[in-house]
Amino acid sequence: MQLICPISLLSVVIVAGAIGWTSAVEAQGAPTDIIAAKIRGQGHACDSPQSAERDVAASTANEVVWMLRCQNASYRVTLIPNMAAKVEKVGD
Repeated sequence: MQLICPISLLSVVIVAGAIGWTSAVEAQGAPTDIIAAKIRGQGHACDSPQSAERDVAASTANEVVWMLRCQNASYRVTLIPNMAAKVEKVGD
């Protein structure tokens, strides 16, 4: 019976994890697309999402605030677990 070297086994686990993580990130998409889809689902227009920047100063442990810029409007989006997002239109 051949024993598997613990370091070789660890290497396989790390590589498999990295491949799985990369696939999960690609499947989820960029924060810009995810946040735009979330607010569209709540009835807000977001044509051609341009960027999403996290507002660290306004965020708390359970509420993450993002500034979402779309072609037609900009929004302050507060994401709260298990609840609808708070969406405020900013600018003109």
